[in-house]
Amino acid sequence: MQKLTFTAVSRNYFNMPIWIAKHRGLLADEGLDVAIELYEGVDEVTNRLRDGRAQIGYGITEHVILDSERGGFLEIVGGNVNRLPFSLIAGKNVRTFEDLRGRTVGVSSIEAGSSSLVMKLLAARGLEYPRDYRMRAVGPILARWEMLQSGEIDAGLQGAPLNYIAVDLGYPSLCEPRDEVPYFQFTSLNVDGRWARANEDVMQRFMRAFVRAHRWLFDNRAGVTPIAMAETGISEDYALRAWDEYTRDEIFPPDGDANDDAVQALIEISSLIRAVPNRVKSTASAYINRSYLHQAQRKLAGKA
Repeated sequence: MQKLTFTAVSRNYFNMPIWIAKHRGLLADEGLDVAIELYEGVDEVTNRLRDGRAQIGYGITEHVILDSERGGFLEIVGGNVNRLPFSLIAGKNVRTFEDLRGRTVGVSSIEAGSSSLVMKLLAARGLEYPRDYRMRAVGPILARWEMLQSGEIDAGLQGAPLNYIAVDLGYPSLCEPRDEVPYFQFTSLNVDGRWARANEDVMQRFMRAFVRAHRWLFDNRAGVTPIAMAETGISEDYALRAWDEYTRDEIFPPDGDANDDAVQALIEISSLIRAVPNRVKSTASAYINRSYLHQAQRKLAGKA
């Protein structure tokens, strides 16, 4: 068995495809023994891909773009969260965007990820950063949920199904970002391109399991539910609601691919805050290496 380390952020629903690949033996079918390592810091995931402590992972797509523009070697090789599954959830004493003036919004990272989106959403309501509110890097959605409940932050993006739980407990949703930004490549399947090229056979095997996991996810509502409950700790009703949203709106890609429009939207929103001075790549698709995915798809279709 070929050992690999897969890295991702926290125990949230975003990780369902890789958990399915593990639980269903799809990785083992390909001769892969994959250790899944979860971290609360989004930067930690990217750093581990860069320095080789992990070979492949779900990471913030913006990190790949910034790394590429700085001469790095990270590549997007597949999709993950291709559309936003978030609500902007506020504390119980916040009812409108205006109530956020002078308050603190929790984000995953100031440098990338949710901070760009938060700035865009609040700017559309007349609130400018840092003049009108503070942002605090607190980590992913689980950390933001805990800090919202404790009062350490006043608002933050919450992903399904934590947003359902929050609303059911009386926390207000100020907006649904997907209504305003239909596509946004929040996270993706990322690798160091040098490692991938040197281990093409391993990449092919992994990507076959990856594609099969997405197909199984979309076809097996009842089967996905106990895996979601075991891995995230959510109850059955919330697991079912999450599956419905992630599949109905194709937040997860049925074919495992990243989305050009979603990557382009990310670039445009990020550029409002973090202008990239020397755009090396002219199109969104240039950040995506689909060769491994396409070869895996052809193999599974019996065409290779």
